[in-house]
Amino acid sequence: MPITKTLSPLDWTTDALCAQTGPDFFFPEPGTSVRDAKRLCGACTGRAACLEYALANDERFGVWGGLSEQERLALRRARSQA
Repeated sequence: MPITKTLSPLDWTTDALCAQTGPDFFFPEPGTSVRDAKRLCGACTGRAACLEYALANDERFGVWGGLSEQERLALRRARSQA
């Protein structure tokens, strides 16, 4: 009988590029650029799972899944209207 692995909702964090970078990079001071954080997210294989986690857990601060707070809010609103 084959062994199946149950995936945890946070399995994507193991290989995530953000795990190799400090939190200040993804949670910058207000008014500073998130461009570099979003660029790093764009190269991450866990990006989609990270974004879904942030949306499911109502993460309101920082860059998650390549989106800023405002972009996630807009996505949440668009999804709720669909």
